[in-house]
Amino acid sequence: VQLQASGGGLVQAGGSLRLSCAGSGRTFSSYAVAWIRQAPGKEHEFVAAISWSGGSTYYGDSVKGRFTISRDNVENAVYLQMNSLNPGDTAVYYCAARHPRGSNWYRSIGEYDYWGQGTQVTVSS
Repeated sequence: VQLQASGGGLVQAGGSLRLSCAGSGRTFSSYAVAWIRQAPGKEHEFVAAISWSGGSTYYGDSVKGRFTISRDNVENAVYLQMNSLNPGDTAVYYCAARHPRGSNWYRSIGEYDYWGQGTQVTVSS
């Protein structure tokens, strides 16, 4: 499975962006996919995840109510709609894929098997 993230950019506080993660490979639709971000000088942070079917979604506490993850398995894509952005959201955003194992699987950042190259999101104040 190969992943390619896109859609990042520079936006003012309060604005919106939509990130896309394009997946390749016949088995992409069988994987759960997450968005994970890394701000300068900080560790990776879980943002959102979606099950293979799209029936279950999970969010990090800092983005709940502002971000929405979705997927289109016909198009082999996962999206992250980001609203009410603030400077604290500035980071490189990665999409990553894995098969879920155990409870709270989506928070285990080190267990994602495939990663995209990342897309930069910068929110100005």
